[in-house]
Amino acid sequence: MTAEQKRLPHTEWKKYGPYVSNREWGLVREDYSANGDAWNYTNYFSAESTTYRWGEEGICGICDDKQLIVFSVGFWNKKDQIIKERLFGLSNSQGNHGEDVKEYYYYLDSTPTHSYMKMLYKYPQNAFPYEDLIDKNAAAGKENPEYELIDTGIFDQNEYFDIFIEYAKNSPEDILIKLTITNKANVEAPLILLPTLWYRNTWNWGYNDYKPQLSSTTENQIKINHKELNLKNLYSNTSAKPLFCDNETNQKKIYHQPNTSKFCKDGINDFIINKNNSTINPENTGTKVAFMIEESFAALETKTFEFRLCDADLEKPFEDFENLFKLRQNEANEFYKEIQKGIETDDEKLVQRQAFAGLLWSKQFYHYNVEKWLDGDPAEVKPPESRKKIRNYEWETLDSLNIISMPDKWEYPWFATWDLAFHTIGFSLIDSDFAKDQLRLLTLDWFMHPNGQLPAYEWDFSDVNPPVHAYAAFRVFKIDEALKNKPDLEFLEAVFQKLLMNFTWWVNKKDNNGNNIFEGGFLGLDNIGVFDRSQKLPDGESLEQADGTSWMAMFALNMMRIAMELALYNKVYQDMATKFFEHFLSIAKALDNMGEENFSLWDEQDQFFYDALSLKDGTCLFLRLRTIVGLIPMFAVEVMDEEMLEKLPKFKARMQWVLDNKPELAALVSHWEVKGEDSKHLLSLLRGHRLKRLLYRMLDEKEFLGEFGIRALSKEYQDNPFHINLDGKDFSVKYLPAESDSYMFGGNSNWRGPIWFPINFLIIESLQRFFFYYSPDFKVEYPTGSGNYFNLDEIATSLGDRLKNIFLKGKDGKRVFNRQYPRFQDDPDFRDYILFYEYFDGDSGRGVGASHQTGWTAVIAKLLQPRLSKKKMDKAETESPKE
Repeated sequence: MTAEQKRLPHTEWKKYGPYVSNREWGLVREDYSANGDAWNYTNYFSAESTTYRWGEEGICGICDDKQLIVFSVGFWNKKDQIIKERLFGLSNSQGNHGEDVKEYYYYLDSTPTHSYMKMLYKYPQNAFPYEDLIDKNAAAGKENPEYELIDTGIFDQNEYFDIFIEYAKNSPEDILIKLTITNKANVEAPLILLPTLWYRNTWNWGYNDYKPQLSSTTENQIKINHKELNLKNLYSNTSAKPLFCDNETNQKKIYHQPNTSKFCKDGINDFIINKNNSTINPENTGTKVAFMIEESFAALETKTFEFRLCDADLEKPFEDFENLFKLRQNEANEFYKEIQKGIETDDEKLVQRQAFAGLLWSKQFYHYNVEKWLDGDPAEVKPPESRKKIRNYEWETLDSLNIISMPDKWEYPWFATWDLAFHTIGFSLIDSDFAKDQLRLLTLDWFMHPNGQLPAYEWDFSDVNPPVHAYAAFRVFKIDEALKNKPDLEFLEAVFQKLLMNFTWWVNKKDNNGNNIFEGGFLGLDNIGVFDRSQKLPDGESLEQADGTSWMAMFALNMMRIAMELALYNKVYQDMATKFFEHFLSIAKALDNMGEENFSLWDEQDQFFYDALSLKDGTCLFLRLRTIVGLIPMFAVEVMDEEMLEKLPKFKARMQWVLDNKPELAALVSHWEVKGEDSKHLLSLLRGHRLKRLLYRMLDEKEFLGEFGIRALSKEYQDNPFHINLDGKDFSVKYLPAESDSYMFGGNSNWRGPIWFPINFLIIESLQRFFFYYSPDFKVEYPTGSGNYFNLDEIATSLGDRLKNIFLKGKDGKRVFNRQYPRFQDDPDFRDYILFYEYFDGDSGRGVGASHQTGWTAVIAKLLQPRLSKKKMDKAETESPKE
């Protein structure tokens, strides 16, 4: 067992971590406006002077798990209009495709306990082109690509700094910090470093008036005094001038009101930029402080700066610094050497390790008490009453004070339920306890709505994400069991009990006509349909969703499988397994028999699943638009072996009774009464014929199959856009491989045909499950029309390789996700730093959308696991425990 593995059970090692958001401005929880315009209530430039209520932001920041104290790093190149304390990006309305960070930073390494962490930030030496980025993107329009920082030419002469920031823990509360900075230019360049420490402002709320203090009486040392923290000192190994102010809003600047504090949050900025001595406290005390280190770097020069944040008074804080750093670096290498056993190439190891790093760096302190947010704090101005009917007012019970995995700490610095489910798959490989904790978290009483709904995301907790929580819980449970050789039944049972409520909520709220056909609405699929599926249809129609219904079939099978697992230890759960088995059959029946005319969501004419409009007169109308909606029925698949069924006699008897007495139900799903390879049984929405017909479409390069994965929309609509007229209105959909020219949703939800990693991942896993049942002789043409036939496991492997090839170096040494910028492909200072984008262009594979969406794109780490290890884990999913 490695040193890091030994640390993992000791939760105190995770008290401090990279839990600081990359963006706190423009968020719902910081919005106290009367109209709910979160993006304009705070902005990038006002953030310099505004104290936040619910969290803090910074560049490469760390904090404790209650975010009482924060450490981050600021910089000034002596040309910018403000010091660089936060990453710049465009708001939703400023970006031609929505919000978009306009900086280059890379998460390079982290252990699960954050005993060692490393990231890279590239800081230009010339004035940051704020106005140019805002103006050019505003003029670009949706039909054009985004105007990025590299497009401004600011990196053309290599006039920038590579700033590597590393952390190494000597103990849970003794943290070593190293900055290694290189001038990449051939000319001398100045730089002011501002390692910054501050308290989150909790004293202005009106619940207590305790105000902690930071102070300094000795050069290169800052004293920490907080009654709830053990930390005592921040040391600098370089001669440094401490600059003190307070984490208080500059009321005069922001609101044109008198200041309550003489030394406001932006005091350090005003001192540095405007040489204003009156904005910093001459008594060297306050609630925010920065070491000011002024340096000049010769051409191509590298310098190192050392700091130590610790819980002790040290006479020689840097005496053992290098040895401790090397020790933690070596331990991190040992940890990943163990994880990556069997991975053959160094490039695969590099990509996987950076995927894990992105996951770990994207943990964030998330504080949001909706009731207090709606009502306001006792000592603050009471919020307008109008906000109580704008957003999240039905979620007063939601109360988060937790470390949560974020999709992207700049573009999505708030949890999203279905994103988080995929995050846990990656986490389970390196820290399965954290993965389980995250899944359990959203089912707790202070997250889950009393009616059983799981919160979707901060912008609208009442929106609906695909119900993949049960899938993730069982997947993580089995991975955890395989790694530890012990099943965590307490976790599985706790999640199952809460998901019973969530399943009931779906049945009661999203089955509009009581026919087991589920609507769901948006369901996380950006701009995928004919119209906005989140909006109510105007004339009494309802949308019968093939994907909503299929997700629920998958949910039912996941719950059945969990109940079967629990029944192996507690026979009572056989009844629950039976309940979900029969509910699955009812959903399967509904897909083929809905409405008065027995309308089916399977279209025999096209041999594909479609959404349908249920009209007021009781008739239904297909929306014959081929999207990934029609592929999602593949995900509802479960394989059971005869050995397990023999251990569950009551459940087996009920299955047999249904087979004997309700043959019309049994005939709708795959032949689960027919044993496959090694006496296995299959439950699926798809019989062999329908599976092959879906694969015929999916594996067609003229439709869904792209060089780098399965597209979200058929490419058929590139030359032949889909058209339909409803109630006198024309609707059309055209295939575009990435950014859409549609304004249907606005913002960053406008994507038509890209490759989504989570959907592709579920396709691959579903094919592997089908293969587990069918013999290797079950083959389909791949690609369609090629004349070449492969079994489902071979196709799943090939699809996985297509996804891997987005990141791995090709024969030409280039990485596809960086395809749009030759410099990122060729420059050794860029080409091996990986960005995990939200989506990937359906034709070229280039990255689009959020650039640090490591969360769900980190499933690439699972795909890079050695095949032998993967087979072992997949096999563990269907094996029953020994009695």
